[in-house]
Amino acid sequence: MGKLDNKVAIVTGAAGGVGAATAELFAAEGAKVVLCDVQREAGEAVAAGIGGEAIFRTLDIRDDAAWAALVAELSQRFGHIDILINNAAIVGMWAIEDTDVARARAVVDTNLFGALLGAKNVAPMMRAAGKGVIVNLSSLTGMLGMNGLSAYSASKWAVRGLSRSLALELGPSGIRVCTLVPGGMNTRMNNDGTQPVEELNKAYVHVPLQRIGQPIETARAALFLASDDASYITGCELMVDGGDAAGYYQPGLPGSPEGFVLGRVA
Repeated sequence: MGKLDNKVAIVTGAAGGVGAATAELFAAEGAKVVLCDVQREAGEAVAAGIGGEAIFRTLDIRDDAAWAALVAELSQRFGHIDILINNAAIVGMWAIEDTDVARARAVVDTNLFGALLGAKNVAPMMRAAGKGVIVNLSSLTGMLGMNGLSAYSASKWAVRGLSRSLALELGPSGIRVCTLVPGGMNTRMNNDGTQPVEELNKAYVHVPLQRIGQPIETARAALFLASDDASYITGCELMVDGGDAAGYYQPGLPGSPEGFVLGRVA
């Protein structure tokens, strides 16, 4: 039996990257997956590739009414919603003095309020069932911060606070809420599709595992949190970052595979 047999799972941002990998893995583990995104053609293609009972719905996660309509449809179609993966996000990079307020608000509205509205709308069904799992995706920049990403980083820090608050609020109803924290992933945010992984890895020599992550690696972590394997885990933050948040890996120092070379590091 699959780890998610007979479960209904909503995955946002499912038209590509981590969202698509998560939807595919969840379906392989027996879930009825509802893929949501604003990119209709790409999302429909992913759903068609999965086949079975996977369906795609266009969803602007910033729209409370759109969430309500989706949940109403799924309630009538399936009778329950067991898992919500709040993965959809957008990024914006600019110096603080160059901040366009509308763009910054769009980042926060998508990354924070998108997850909040998703939880708001699925919570009543999960409470009624006495169970459910919500996984909110933050980011390494929601743990450490990064220059040029003020709005994005702030929104991803806020996602962590949202998850912890929801874990406290929804836990007595049997609903688990966790945060997944990916580091650099080989998705459209980091790769326009023309760069080989070997080239991307060169930017990750400061990471203990010495490489960029792959979407399936975040998807596997999401599967763990969403499955009964994590039945007594809530309010947690699971890092999928190759050890990036542990500190800065410096080649050429004692303990490194390259060995210690005096004067190698300025």
